[in-house]
Amino acid sequence: MRQILLGAAAAAMLAGVAAAPMPGLGPQAAQAQSSNLFQPVVYVNDRAVTRYEVEQRMRFLQILRAPDTSRAAAEKELIDDRLRAFAARQVGVSASEEQINTGLEEFAARGNMGVDQFTQMLGQSGVDRQTFEDFVTSGIVWREFIRQRIIGMVDVSDAEVDQEMQKIVETPRVTAVSLSELIIPAPAGQEAQAMALAEDIVARTRTEADFAAFARQHSATPSAQNGGRLPTTALANLPPSLRPILLQMQPGQISQPLQVQGAVVLFFLRDTQGTLRPGAREQVLDYMRVRVATPDEAARLAASSDTCDMLSANTSSLPADRITRQTLSQGQIPTGEAIRLAVLDNNETTVINYGGAVDLLMLCSRRGALVANPPETPAAPEGQDGAPNPDALPSRDTVRNQIFNRKVGAAAENYLAELRANAIIRRP
Repeated sequence: MRQILLGAAAAAMLAGVAAAPMPGLGPQAAQAQSSNLFQPVVYVNDRAVTRYEVEQRMRFLQILRAPDTSRAAAEKELIDDRLRAFAARQVGVSASEEQINTGLEEFAARGNMGVDQFTQMLGQSGVDRQTFEDFVTSGIVWREFIRQRIIGMVDVSDAEVDQEMQKIVETPRVTAVSLSELIIPAPAGQEAQAMALAEDIVARTRTEADFAAFARQHSATPSAQNGGRLPTTALANLPPSLRPILLQMQPGQISQPLQVQGAVVLFFLRDTQGTLRPGAREQVLDYMRVRVATPDEAARLAASSDTCDMLSANTSSLPADRITRQTLSQGQIPTGEAIRLAVLDNNETTVINYGGAVDLLMLCSRRGALVANPPETPAAPEGQDGAPNPDALPSRDTVRNQIFNRKVGAAAENYLAELRANAIIRRP
């Protein structure tokens, strides 16, 4: 990673500060001020982080509307950048000019801008291009380090996919929301002030009471008198553009500022109401039935068989018509067996004594019917508003990728924590 002290942008900024001293400061004081700007505030494995870098990162985070733009947050990010760069150097990972330029273009494109346009916008806010480049370069180098050193160690099992899909199935689909609103007027020429106020409210809101107090003070709607509270509303009645934002929120959370014509809008999600997908409670059971002569024989088999595979091996000498393994939905299982299986966990057994023959039952697995046999997602969206089928489940590949990305992210954070614990971090 390039050091700002060595960059042309830093030299230009240094010259600019020296040429434009603060009012009331003499030449010597102005020169001292410009020098102090580049004094190290912390060393990370003997790599300095300067006060200038911290201030630049703070401004950059503000432009990105990061949740935390404090000096402490900016300093922590820069320390982490130094640690990431240290890890990358240890294994010979670096970013080429081509990779950096591509990264800059992709980042600027998120705001529908080119690199030059984005850099000009940053400059107007006092952020130089080197700060932008360092931020992007750090991300490129860290991603390459993760690809080389972490991704190969991460795996996702079928059981993890099943568990995640079952969680999705058991999570009610949101059908109604209880919202509070806060609408800040933003007349022409005052959009920036309105957005700044909204961002300040987001940063300072921790509870519904906090939001209600801000709504009474700043909201320009009749609901302000009631702390912005709106009646519970069907999700389908809300604008389609708003629904995905609300569905990503949890009760007790505030939205990020939404800029609309003439205003900036905030929402606080108080509660949600929902229903389960059709068939969400249905189960599919994989189980074995072994018919033996006596209860004692059944007990011996149960004691020596910890899994269905072991039970199959231990009964391999029995006639085939006395051993059955099947996977059925609950409604397809005979009532007598279904009652016995209902109280079993995976690989547990029960004995049914008919007075002549004895059946040993072992539950191999219990899965949600929608997980075992997921419905096909419609090829075309349904509904007049073009919304997808709300009952459709994500594919197993999609869920597997989501789990994989989570595990990679967690592994990367753990590695960074180890780097931080082992680093020599000192202040001048």
